[in-house]
Amino acid sequence: MAGKTFAKSAKPARKAGAKPALLSGGNPQIAKGDGDAPVQAYLAAMPGWKRDVGRHLDALIERTVPGVRKAVKWNSPFYGTENEEGWFLSFHCFTKYVKVTFFRGTSLRPLPPGESKHKEVRYFDVYEGDLDEARFAAWVQQASQLPGERL
Repeated sequence: MAGKTFAKSAKPARKAGAKPALLSGGNPQIAKGDGDAPVQAYLAAMPGWKRDVGRHLDALIERTVPGVRKAVKWNSPFYGTENEEGWFLSFHCFTKYVKVTFFRGTSLRPLPPGESKHKEVRYFDVYEGDLDEARFAAWVQQASQLPGERL
């Protein structure tokens, strides 16, 4: 087929103002980016009751760690310290809950309940109407003082 050229098939452009696609479990598909704006776009795209949970988690994290660094990576919001020592927390939508990932979770007390195949990671699942704010804030405070995960 000498002399023939083939154009790459382009993905159709999303219309301005169109809602982001939801991936499995209802997790929003948001372009990666640094700063608060992509995180706010992720939170706005979370479906149903999970949107309120996401906004509440974000507010608690900001209140607990003033000047927290934010980004969206792999369709999830990430939180880190200002000094760019890495990320201490992320969360992700699943069908029935929002899963919070503490990257150095085995160092937190009390230990977050969800085990991981990764040595230091622990999870905390937040279901509708079920968030112990004091415990979550304590974990966030502890996690923000540990060396972060470099991704």
